[in-house]
Amino acid sequence: MTKTKLDTQAIGLDAGLGLIRWLTGREDMHYGLWDGIDVCAANLGPAQAAYTERLFSLLPKGPLRILDIGGGAGETAGKLIALGHRVEIVVPSPLLAERCRTNAPGAVVHEAKFEEANVEGPFDLCLFSESFQYIPLDQGLSKCLTLLGPEGRIIVSDCFRNEGYTVDKTRAKVGGGHRIGAFRETLEGLPLKVVHESDITEAVAPSVEIEQALFNVVGGAVERIDRELSEVKPAQRWLLNRALRLVMSERKRERLRVRLMEQTRSAEAFCEHNRYLMMRLERA
Repeated sequence: MTKTKLDTQAIGLDAGLGLIRWLTGREDMHYGLWDGIDVCAANLGPAQAAYTERLFSLLPKGPLRILDIGGGAGETAGKLIALGHRVEIVVPSPLLAERCRTNAPGAVVHEAKFEEANVEGPFDLCLFSESFQYIPLDQGLSKCLTLLGPEGRIIVSDCFRNEGYTVDKTRAKVGGGHRIGAFRETLEGLPLKVVHESDITEAVAPSVEIEQALFNVVGGAVERIDRELSEVKPAQRWLLNRALRLVMSERKRERLRVRLMEQTRSAEAFCEHNRYLMMRLERA
């Protein structure tokens, strides 16, 4: 079947993978936990390791059969396998699926969106590590319930929009995820209970400032090239701008400009619009 729409989610994941690999030498695609760690790009790797340690503290006693949903490049799955667990991974991107097979060679990899994946249970644990926000709210937890064994658990570690969040169509607000109120309403309608919940918003928030600094480096380079083209090759610059206008709406161009040229993605702004929660759920 011929594609008619760009898969921007998969493209973004693939691009993010290359950036993280260049910056840290690893392929962990999640926020860092910055408690007691100086906030700078050089410390992103240690901060991500601290995040993984906190995440693994929620694991029930193993060994477990784990479904890693939206497993990134397989770094987390590889660590879980090293601890003696059996892991299956669901990822939507061919590139990420390939990296999962390299980084977690003992895992079974399903190249599909979770809501479309043909996966067979029972699993002891369904794990969402910064992937829950990409799955329709009415499908994520309910599908997990069909895949879990009687004593199965679900771990959700992700960003949610807080109660006061409002949409701004002209400027993207840092963060993301389902609205926390809608998530809790969905949870109330399912045979699940929260047995652990920790709010780590302030501890992960500095990660967005590292990201913003990298965007600004790219933005500075783009601005310098644009200025040079306007002076030396104005015709070519006009053509490039015309092509950009044909493939990207004015709203998207403005959001890209803000992302590259301004400093709107701060830890303070992240905390204002989001709650980052680590939760473990069990059958009610």
